Amino acid sequence: MKKPLILATLFIILLNSCDQDKLDNPLDARLMESLDQVAATGSYEYFKFPESNNYEALPNQDPHNPITADKVNLGKMLFHETGLGTAALHSVCDETYSCATCHLASSGFTPGRMQGLADGGVGFGTHRQLLSSSYTSPEVDAQGLRPLSILNVTYVTNTLWSGIFGAKGVNVGTEAVWGIDPISAVNFEGLEGLEAQNIEGLEIHRMEITEKVLNEYGYRELFDSSFPDVPEEERYTLTTASFALGAYLRTVLANEAPFQRWLKGESNALTDPQKRGALLFLDKARCSKCHNGPSFSSMEFHALGTKDLYLFGDALNTSETDERNHGRGFFTRNPEDMYKFKVPQLYNLKDYTHFFHGSSKTTLREVMEFKIRAHSENANVDNSVLSSKFIPLTLNETEINELIDFLENGLRDPNLERYVPDELPSGNCFPNNDAFSRIELGCE
Repeated sequence: MKKPLILATLFIILLNSCDQDKLDNPLDARLMESLDQVAATGSYEYFKFPESNNYEALPNQDPHNPITADKVNLGKMLFHETGLGTAALHSVCDETYSCATCHLASSGFTPGRMQGLADGGVGFGTHRQLLSSSYTSPEVDAQGLRPLSILNVTYVTNTLWSGIFGAKGVNVGTEAVWGIDPISAVNFEGLEGLEAQNIEGLEIHRMEITEKVLNEYGYRELFDSSFPDVPEEERYTLTTASFALGAYLRTVLANEAPFQRWLKGESNALTDPQKRGALLFLDKARCSKCHNGPSFSSMEFHALGTKDLYLFGDALNTSETDERNHGRGFFTRNPEDMYKFKVPQLYNLKDYTHFFHGSSKTTLREVMEFKIRAHSENANVDNSVLSSKFIPLTLNETEINELIDFLENGLRDPNLERYVPDELPSGNCFPNNDAFSRIELGCE
């Protein structure tokens, strides 16, 4: 055997040996076993995300809204289309905002700031602020709770922090309160949470499907290909737009995160510290007691006693009397649900700028320190009513660092921009189209 061939053979043997070592890493076996124990199905595969274009595998689909590639494409465009923003209170903000204004891919599909600002706001992400020269504070479309990420929302049956939207899931049995808050009346249409929320959201956030959008911006053909079975007189509406949005949103999955790659067989996709962090998450740190769904969310509601948004000086259109501060209780009117908020998903937290419903923490370490203390910081929430699953923890510095490493890096999909269009049919700047954003986004 010639010397180069011998060396090549030895290299292949060594490479295979290294791969075998990775497969034999005891951390992998322990992690798989822990996932099996936590998974609702008894198998670690419960946590594995489907590919975004495997529409049949996307869970919680609305039978009224079968997913198609055309709908997903239309929803992707509508989500980022500033041309829909034609119901602005003042014309200076016409066509300046979109759904994506408050759900930026670069910020893990959150606003990139403490509070979402749509109509009446100018600037991009952390720089966005009230256009005070034209809008008073009550006029701006400001969200009273930190907007939840749209990432992995296909695993959510009932949306928003209170779970207010959706006729099924945890809202079965709550029919008596539908309509007490007018936005929840949409649940009588029998839709899943995403479709119900989108119908109300488009109107609440001052968006319209206009003749300009359809004809001048070229969306009519996209609606036609997406909804060929819907009569023309019903085809170009906020309802069909909401269905397209729902189809798109269900495909927005963090399925390229290292943990997802590890689940699919890449044993070296996670580092050993991240694997130890995952084991802490599933056991000693008790995170999975609440965060136990496929996206590490759940349709449970818990009182943690975090601070409300109104406590932060520059928050708009919220106050101590804002009923949204009551969480699930705001919707159900059940005293036992007061101050309980839905358990959110945990992917791409590294990209977040704020955490919890009131944006009360700005780093994951602050979140971790709060959960280790397990003590209410909200004057309206006594420690006696905190969730029974929320108890003090004892973690050393190494364990805290490894847990944060898993959450920040192991669960971070580095390529969320794949869910953002290269351009829009309208040619508008997006996700914002105001003068300040256009400069910052390079549209000028």
